[in-house]
Amino acid sequence: MFVNKGIELFNICKQENISIWEYTIRCEEENSGLSRMEIIEKMRKNLNIMREAAEYGLTNETRSISGLIGGDAIKLNRYASSNNTLTGEFMVKAMARALSCSEVNAAMGKIVAAPTAGSCGILPAVIITAGEKLNKTEDEIINALFTASGIGIIIAKNATLSGAEGGCQAECGSAAAMGAAAVVEMMGGTPAMAMDAAAIVIKNILGLVCDPVAGLVEVPCAKRNIAGAVSALTTADLVMSGVTSRIPFDDTVIAMYKVGKQLPCELRETAMGGLATTPTGLRLSKEILGK
Repeated sequence: MFVNKGIELFNICKQENISIWEYTIRCEEENSGLSRMEIIEKMRKNLNIMREAAEYGLTNETRSISGLIGGDAIKLNRYASSNNTLTGEFMVKAMARALSCSEVNAAMGKIVAAPTAGSCGILPAVIITAGEKLNKTEDEIINALFTASGIGIIIAKNATLSGAEGGCQAECGSAAAMGAAAVVEMMGGTPAMAMDAAAIVIKNILGLVCDPVAGLVEVPCAKRNIAGAVSALTTADLVMSGVTSRIPFDDTVIAMYKVGKQLPCELRETAMGGLATTPTGLRLSKEILGK
């Protein structure tokens, strides 16, 4: 059985001198009855789907059925190699991949909901782009996905991953926290550092509402995937520099859950508040839904 708290995860990893990804694989072996190789191969399939979704929009003008979003990932990808970027090719490529996954999702393509469909672009963009930058093997990238999974399990056990229950902080916030922790371990950071990264991401995204225009997972969801990817990558660097979180990971997860419960229903995926009820949001909704 996977532990319930981050502090328990930290203690086991420290006592046995293992990473979060190693602990996660061991737990999956015990819980599923599958062999280590079978578990890794299942995760490899997830990674392959992530790659396809993250790359497709870079060269194809993928558009959603509603027409609300589409064709922006290819713009970002072209811009990434233009030598005119402010944040550099690495960061803009990650942004493009996050958007590509969101566009593929909105066009009814295949994605990995990690942890949700609305936040599906963050983890692939972060893991794949960081893996390239760090010259990691496919197996090392797969290990990073297990790290992300371990962090996601703790969040799910103590809070929520649902926008309808906890706002977008629970979706894009959780995905970014998972990605930040995974990159930290990928860079050689300790489990404690990985959880610091997750904590800092959650602190920075507390209170983010879920306000989809026309009730669709498109606007502002797609661009929030970009923001989540950037947050994860920059926070990984922050922690690797030696910066720590004064508020522990477990406390930030509890805070996120409480904040989510305090959000009014209008700001939890109902399209009854926030950007969805701006004049433009209402106009777009009427055009799409005809009412």
